[in-house]
Amino acid sequence: MFRAVTVSLVVLTPALFAGCASSEEVLVSTTSVATVTSTTAAPTTTSTSTTTTVYSGPPTLAPGQSLPQPENIPPEDTIEPEVVVGGIAIPRIDVMQTLYRGVTLPTLDKGVGWWPGTAMPGQVGNVVLGGHRVSKKKPFRNIDQLQPGDEIFLTTADGDFVYVVDRTFIVEPTDVWIIDQTADATLTLFACHPPGSTRERIVVVANYSRQVVA
Repeated sequence: MFRAVTVSLVVLTPALFAGCASSEEVLVSTTSVATVTSTTAAPTTTSTSTTTTVYSGPPTLAPGQSLPQPENIPPEDTIEPEVVVGGIAIPRIDVMQTLYRGVTLPTLDKGVGWWPGTAMPGQVGNVVLGGHRVSKKKPFRNIDQLQPGDEIFLTTADGDFVYVVDRTFIVEPTDVWIIDQTADATLTLFACHPPGSTRERIVVVANYSRQVVA
C-alpha cells in the first residue's frame, strides 16, 4: 500500500533494502503538519516469466571427468552374465536388436554386444559395438551396405540417441585401436569380414547427431 502525504517542509526518503523499495516510506518533518491528505493506491501485480533453455548440443565432459577406459575382454568363449544395456536400430539394413554387455561369442550369439568400459550411448567417447554377420541373429550381416549419412539409433535408460555414419573401412583382427576413446561422441561398429571368415574386421564409424526428445 502506498500513502501520499502532503506536509510543510517535509523530506521524503525511501527505505531501500538490497535494491528493493519498501511499501512504506520514511517521513522526516521539521514543522507542524499543515494539511494531511491520505489516499490509497490500487495494488499492482508484477508478472515474471522464466525461460528455461535445454542444451541440445553434443555431449561434453564435466569438469574433472576423464574419458572412458575400455576393459580387457575375457577369452572369447567365456559365458558372461546377461546384462541388457539398451537397444539398437539401423533402418538402412533393417536392424532392431537388444544391446548386451560384453563382446564374447556367447554374448554376441544373443544380439549386439557393447564393449565394457567404452562410452555409453549419448556420452563423450567412443561407443563400441560388435555383432555377428553369418551366425545366430547375424545383426551385422549387411553392415557393409551402410553409407555416409545413414542414421543409427541407440537407446538406453538415459534416452534415445542418433549417430550418423561417417565412413567404413577394413582392419586386421589385431587392430584394437578401433576401440580407442575419442574427445568427441562417436560410435564404432565392428564385425568379421568377409562374411563367413574371421580373416579381417569391417568397421563402421559414426558421429553423434542428436538426442531424440519425445
